[in-house]
Amino acid sequence: MNILIIVDEPAEWPLDIPGVSVVAARTYLIDPFYANGISRLPDQTTSRSVKVFNLCKSYRYQSSGYYVSLLAEARGHKPLPKVGTIEDLQSQNLVRYLTEDLNAMIQRLLAPLAADDFVLGIYFGRSISSHYDSLSHQLFNLLQAPLLSARFERHRDQWSVRNVRAIAASDIPTEHHEFAVRAAMDYFTGRSQAPRKHPFRFDLAILHDPSNPEPPSNAKALEKFKRAAEELSMRVEFITRNDIGRIPQFDALFIRDTTFVNHYTYRFSRRALAERLVVIDDPDSILKCNNKVYLAELLSLRNIPIPKTLLVHRDNIARIIPELALPCVLKQPDSSFSRGVVKVEAEAELPAKVTELMSKSVLIIAQEWLFTDFDWRVGILDRRILFVARYRFPAGHWQVIKRDDQQRKLSEGPTEAIAVGDAPQEMVEIALKSANLIGDGFYGVDIKQVGNRFYVIEINDNPNVDAGNEDGVLKDALYREVMGVFLKRIEARKQGHPQPNR
Repeated sequence: MNILIIVDEPAEWPLDIPGVSVVAARTYLIDPFYANGISRLPDQTTSRSVKVFNLCKSYRYQSSGYYVSLLAEARGHKPLPKVGTIEDLQSQNLVRYLTEDLNAMIQRLLAPLAADDFVLGIYFGRSISSHYDSLSHQLFNLLQAPLLSARFERHRDQWSVRNVRAIAASDIPTEHHEFAVRAAMDYFTGRSQAPRKHPFRFDLAILHDPSNPEPPSNAKALEKFKRAAEELSMRVEFITRNDIGRIPQFDALFIRDTTFVNHYTYRFSRRALAERLVVIDDPDSILKCNNKVYLAELLSLRNIPIPKTLLVHRDNIARIIPELALPCVLKQPDSSFSRGVVKVEAEAELPAKVTELMSKSVLIIAQEWLFTDFDWRVGILDRRILFVARYRFPAGHWQVIKRDDQQRKLSEGPTEAIAVGDAPQEMVEIALKSANLIGDGFYGVDIKQVGNRFYVIEINDNPNVDAGNEDGVLKDALYREVMGVFLKRIEARKQGHPQPNR
């Protein structure tokens, strides 16, 4: 199986797992047989295909266990846990942050327990009680260490993760040994991959949410991205929010789900960056583009034309009407898809609408009202213009999407793709200059045109690409352009020349 289990003292190893080699940590660290990245193991398989399962008793910084994972990565082996996971496990605050999406499952599974404290042993993603297998699998996916112990506590009828730590084989109760061996064998054999039918060079994950009613790419567009990637020898797998633990298996991550900072999409992006994947959207872009307070300050300081804008706090609400007049527009900092954006037409409406928005944020944005029939959208990737489109408004409405009081979508205006050469040159230049302030990711810059003047409304990370809309001019070439950027960046990273966002 080309599997190495690394322990402190092989003589003390309590599990009998057939088909694997148990190696002392000291031997793995200093023996040239393992240190030489191009040596061959007894079965004539190159060492670069070896999987290293680090089961040392301690992973503390600069211990033998720490260096086993660190050097395994340097040698091109595939360690579990990786050093990034080891570091994650040192911060229980981060562990609780990573596991918060499992809250509903934790409440459901642990609710019947009589005690207020519960410890779950996790052996290669499995629990000795099948009742907890789903929870064990999810925790293992998030914190990929071979052997884990998760402790939960109940307070006021609510269960929470107290801590999750990696354990050594010596910590496994004797009565669990037989099960732990079976779990290890199931994991080892389940991970073997059938030969690929196509000579794919790299693996690309596309994060999406099949239940999202307003995704940034419709199903047909997702398939076009997949086809374009495969034409460039990249295998594509569509993943969902439960797959964050699988991030290290890929070379790149493309987020095609609506992004927010306090959201699993942001955690996926951060995890991918930590694992040195090429990732679009990167965490910095998500953080900056999702906050309109930041964007308003940035664009204003860089002399980018924007509507007259006021940063509103509880002490300057009275300035809104004198400075902006009515009607005006109020925006939550993290508003998107026409949500969290309200139009105020009468002075009597203002206090209630400001109070509602400020219940979620101490700062909001107020902007002058600019009447237009449509918004320009300029799609930019890798500091180059990718597409230009007009987003027209539904009849009688002032936004691209018309919603009811419960924020349900009632209607949406049509999208009209425009050849870049046919778009106003000044508008395109303003859009590119604005996006370059954020980085070299994938952005959609929204611009209003009033006469011959152009005003940047916002810069979106994760812009829409729907089949039949934004691809109206480039057609399938748009998807090839996006996948070409991924390929270029993956190759640069593999060659040791990563292209960081600037």
